[in-house]
Order: sequence, then structure tokens, then C-alpha cells
Amino acid sequence: MNVKQREKRERLNLSRDGTLLFMTRIVRLFAYGFLSIVLVLYLEQIGLNGFQVGLLLALTLVGDTVISLLITTRADRTGRKRMLIIGAILMLFAGVIFALTRDFVVLLIAAIIGVISPSGNEVGPFLSIEQSSLSHIVSDRKRTRVFAWYNMLGSFATASGAMTGGWIAQVMQYGGASPLESYRSVVIGYAIFGVVLVILFSRLSTKVEIDRSKADWNAKSLLGLHRSKKVVLKLSALFSLDAFGGGFIVQSIMAYWFFVRFGTEPGMLGTIFFFANLLAGVSALAAVRIAEKIGLIRTMVFTHLPSNVLLILIPLMPDFGSALALLLIRFSISQMDVPTRQSYVIAVVSEDERSAAAGITGIARTIGQSAALLFTGVLLNDSPILSYTFIIAGVVKIIYDISLFFSFRSIRPSEEIGEGSHG
Repeated sequence: MNVKQREKRERLNLSRDGTLLFMTRIVRLFAYGFLSIVLVLYLEQIGLNGFQVGLLLALTLVGDTVISLLITTRADRTGRKRMLIIGAILMLFAGVIFALTRDFVVLLIAAIIGVISPSGNEVGPFLSIEQSSLSHIVSDRKRTRVFAWYNMLGSFATASGAMTGGWIAQVMQYGGASPLESYRSVVIGYAIFGVVLVILFSRLSTKVEIDRSKADWNAKSLLGLHRSKKVVLKLSALFSLDAFGGGFIVQSIMAYWFFVRFGTEPGMLGTIFFFANLLAGVSALAAVRIAEKIGLIRTMVFTHLPSNVLLILIPLMPDFGSALALLLIRFSISQMDVPTRQSYVIAVVSEDERSAAAGITGIARTIGQSAALLFTGVLLNDSPILSYTFIIAGVVKIIYDISLFFSFRSIRPSEEIGEGSHG
């Protein structure tokens, strides 16, 4: 009993900087979820067709990739706090432009330069730098547990944001506002959250920064890597494949599919993804104990495979109830690989490579997702074919799971080797 109480205290014993990083995660993921439910609906209301919507979402991620590459590979050298503030300003910029214009070219520019999440999940440079900062102020033994709480709270925030954004739009429409007016209000709210992030990031201390006297700057490549370059690039290729599959069923697209297939209203969509993301958050904590027993790689693969089988089955369900049930079951296990994946990347690279490694693998995921969205945008114009995106996503992700297991099962983090974990 004392051991359990000690573990609980350890989970919650964060420094001031750690608490701030958890707060920024919560605010940002709330904003992403807040916008994701209505984003595609909003873009259609301002006159974009299916192809334009898909292109815009894809270029949003392409722009995030470029911005993330520039910021994360320089964060350890020029300052993590400074780069996080720049990212928040770009998030504010995107929200303002999306709210003010219907011009497709201007929207494309804002999508490329700014930070917007079509999936409700992390985009931009934030995750990589925040996790590098967290790993800098917590022990290796606590890292996976801290990341699990970090992801769980993020999932709860996404869930709350999705429900709040969906119901704000719904209530405004009940009150007489047009769909366009209600969706635009949500977009404006997204921009306001960017301001909140700028304020929170500005309060971080120098404790989150790398010790410059110990950093091997001379050995670094342009990507910010040295010793771990091969491992990071190989992981990046696999993560890109996984994200390519996931790009077919980002949260905005899934919400749109339920809207088209079953006529589900925005408020109900927000509620659905509220509970879905709650389940995903809880699953992140469950992943910690599994990883302690079988290791990070096995946890990533053995929990991800069944969730992808469920994904394939969702569009095959004959009615709303059965499709919803499978969706929720899938969410209850689908995110177990997230904290373990993030912890694994941090664990197998040098301390002064962490921001770059996390950034590059995150960028690889963004590239994969954006490529898939180009195809998905075309499918938005054909509702029956849109259902096949679930099947394509599931198959691609299963290929990723198998490839990851056989490529990295023998490469273990130091804490697993020290504890004699399975390898």
C-alpha cells in the first residue's frame, strides 16, 4: 500500500515548470478539440468544395511540418521557451486569418504559416519541445509515467474542447444564429487560446533549457542530431507510415463521416468525441503498467494492432449505435502506444538530441498525415467511398505495427535493460 501511495505522489510531484507545461498542454489540446468538430463544416460553409477542403487541411499539416522542422531542430540551441512562444503566436495568427477571410489563397497562406489541427491532436512544434523539457526535469524512471499523465490530461482536454465547441455551435444555431456564424465563433475562440498560450509559455524558467556546456554542438548535423541519426530516421519512416494511415480518419473527417452517414448534429458529435477522447486518455495511463511488464515496443504494437482491426470494422456496421460502439471501444485502446512511443524516442537518443529527435519524428508523422489528407479531400465529395477511408487506415496501420515490432524489438531503453525487462 505504501508503494502505491508513493507512486501516486511521484506522478503528481511536478515542479513549477512541469505544472506550466501540463497547463499549456491542456489549453492547447482543448483548443485543438474545440476547433476540430466544426472545422470541415466551417470550411464548407464559407464556400470551399471537397477538394479545396482536403488541400487546405493537407497544406495546414505541410506548413506545420516546415515550421516544426525550423523550430524544433533549433530549440535546444536557441532556447526552448522562445520557440514555444513563437509557436503560440503562429497558432493565434492562423485562428485570426481563418475567422476573417473566405479567400482560398489567403486561407492557404494562413494554413501553411500558422498552426491549426484538423485532427484535434498535436501539431506544430509544441509536443516535441515540451516533452524534451519535461524529460529534462524528471528522472528516466518517471519519464513514461509523466508522459502518460501528460497524454491523459491532453486527451481529456481534447474531449472537453470537442464537446464545448460542438455544443456552442449547436446552441447558437438553436438561438437563431446561422451555421456559418456559429462555426466562426468557434474559430475566433481558437485564436484566443493562442493568446493564453503565449502568456503561459512566457512564465517558464531557464530550468527547462539544455545545459549548453554539456551539449555536443560541433557534432550535430543540420537536423540537430549526431549519434542517433540512423535510429531517428528509421523511426521517422515508420511513424510516417502510421500517420499516413491515421490521416484518412482524423477527428474532423470522422466527425464529418458521422454527419453525412447518420445525420449526427454538431452537439452530438462533440459529445461523442468527448467520451471517445476520455477513453483514449485513460488508456494512456494503462499503458504505463503494461510497458513496465513487457517493454515499450511490445506495448506500442500489441495494443495498437487490435485497435486497427476495430477501425476497419466501423464502416461495416449497419447502424449508428453499432458504429458508435466500435468507435468508443477502439478509442479505449488506440492511444496506449502514444506515451510509450514518445518515451521510447526520448530514451534512445542523447540528451542534447531530444528536442530534435522528438521534432523530426513528429514532423515525419505530420508529413504522412498530410499526404493522406490529399486523398481524403477528394473522397469528401463521394460519401459512400468515404467509408473506405476507415479500411485503408486500418490496413496501413497494421503494416506499420508489424514493421515496427520486427525492426526495433531488440533496441531497448536503458531503464528496461537496467530492470531486466523483456526485450
